[in-house]
Amino acid sequence: MSYDPTNIFAKILRGELPCHKVYEDDTALVMMDIFPQSKGHTLVIPKAASRNLLDADPAALAAVIPLVQRVARAVQAVTKADGLRLAQFNEAPAGQTVFHLHFHIIPAYEGVALGAHATGRADDSELAQLAKDIAAAL
Repeated sequence: MSYDPTNIFAKILRGELPCHKVYEDDTALVMMDIFPQSKGHTLVIPKAASRNLLDADPAALAAVIPLVQRVARAVQAVTKADGLRLAQFNEAPAGQTVFHLHFHIIPAYEGVALGAHATGRADDSELAQLAKDIAAAL
């Protein structure tokens, strides 16, 4: 399958749709997931157009992984999570719902089950505050 430039993340990257932005540079956009699996669920979206990990340019991956690590540290510091889950899905049978490469940083809290992927829209004011707090921790 090929990359579809009309996917929602491509539209967000082009500024056609809003998001709760945490950080942006030449390689990626970091934003809050509006359907979080837990409080603080953050997405790192490379700007290079690729459907998922399987067709991504290795140079783009090499550029974005240090940012994924940096964001994960900031998310953990802000949320005080007991652990973090890093997820990246490849194709619909694996759980991918937006067909633009992206990385999920999902805080995990002792004794609290993670929510289902892509369900339950979060409160925008809470997401805005989390975005601000995580950005400050970067």
